[in-house]
Amino acid sequence: MEITLKGDMDIENIPSLKQKALRINLNEHIYGTFAEIGAGQETVRQFFRAGGASRTIAKSMSAYDKDFSDSIYGIESDKRYVTEARLRKMLNYEMSLIEERITREKHPDKLFFAFANTVATIDFAKKYKGHGWVGIKYQIEPEQDYNDIILHLRFKENDARLQQETLGILGTNLVYGAFYKYNEPKKLLRYLYDHLDKHQLEIDTINFSGPIFENVDNRLMSLQLVKNGMTDAVMFDPDGQNVLPARALYKKNILALRGSFRPVTKVNMDMFQKSYEMFLKENRVDENNTQTLFEITLSNLRAEGEIDEQDFMDRADLLCSLGQTVMISNFQEYYKLVEYFSQYTKARLGLAMGVNNLVDIFDEKYYRHLSGGILEAFGKLFFKDLKVYLYPMIDKATGKLITSENLKVHPRMKELYKFFKYNGKVTDIEDYDPETLNIFSREVLEKIASGKRGWSNMLPEGIADLIKDYRMFGFTRKPIVMGKKKAKNR
Repeated sequence: MEITLKGDMDIENIPSLKQKALRINLNEHIYGTFAEIGAGQETVRQFFRAGGASRTIAKSMSAYDKDFSDSIYGIESDKRYVTEARLRKMLNYEMSLIEERITREKHPDKLFFAFANTVATIDFAKKYKGHGWVGIKYQIEPEQDYNDIILHLRFKENDARLQQETLGILGTNLVYGAFYKYNEPKKLLRYLYDHLDKHQLEIDTINFSGPIFENVDNRLMSLQLVKNGMTDAVMFDPDGQNVLPARALYKKNILALRGSFRPVTKVNMDMFQKSYEMFLKENRVDENNTQTLFEITLSNLRAEGEIDEQDFMDRADLLCSLGQTVMISNFQEYYKLVEYFSQYTKARLGLAMGVNNLVDIFDEKYYRHLSGGILEAFGKLFFKDLKVYLYPMIDKATGKLITSENLKVHPRMKELYKFFKYNGKVTDIEDYDPETLNIFSREVLEKIASGKRGWSNMLPEGIADLIKDYRMFGFTRKPIVMGKKKAKNR
């Protein structure tokens, strides 16, 4: 028997929630469990209401009481319930029950699935808007290894009932997309917002795994989240695994370095290393409670026009090979980045940057959209527990070294700059490597693409070999040209 799942309804209009749920219910092969904790049984409700659910839903449950939930899924080491670990336990447990209770001899063509969510909706005081983990573990062929789609969401609505309804819509979209859009994961991401608006929820982490997603790079899926406006920032670790920003940044000291990293150069790494050493010497900065990250903005990725995914992956791979955590953000202005960090921590923050970046910060044109202009932006930027670590540069015209003491900002900004400079918000990196000051990423990139020599020694150890081996940034090996004499003899 052929079991067909590929392909969506070729209609211009988005299928209604009832149509989506009914299509799942009427597929005689799809069969599984819904386990929902914390916001009612909003997803399974859509499937019960659509009709024909008896052939699809093996069981629905909601273990609301913590003790009862612990007795089913076990106790988490951190005693928390709204976590990825909890969600995975729920999915694995419910799937094991299906396999235990439903025999393949009797149901050889069934496609098993387990859908689960663990959620905290808005609190009574409306101080915390709530968040949750949602996922599905499923097959698209009988007896195939299972595939997982797991995501984290943040609610934006200010009413618990509305959040519950939003969760039910998202869950329905996820189940439908998992079965009918798995072969187009980028579209599957966009369809998660069918019948939803981005002011209702934010999806800030998603991971695909399993045999049907073996060619999916979750870093590219993270990029899509930012590109589609589903979230403002995503992070992945040196292993290339997506990480939840809230978990990575919570109550941490944070040191960030923004750049194009196209490619990462010795000056980038010297700036990072020297600023990191200075950051660790600050009061209340504990190395064991410090998160460092290299940040690339979406506008930077679009600098050459439309985002080149391979170019993005090349930059990310090189940074990860150096053991760095990478953030992709939609924060063109630095104050927005600092505001984002401040959602998760009140600890000390540090920004490492070059002279040109600091001069740009004091350019009024970036703040015309704010009612309070540059003063409003600086109130958000510098009145946090923040320090800028400034890497010097050589003025090509004069050959003079430019530091925080002699850099030039717009005359109207001169006194404002002095205020922050002499209040300790800007400090020079003095123990820099003078040999790196003449290294610029754009010049390295031009040399790589044009086949010129001399770029390898401008990069950290091992980076040039990776660029050559994987033909990054337009690198091509020049053919060996024989001398005239040898060529003639041939």
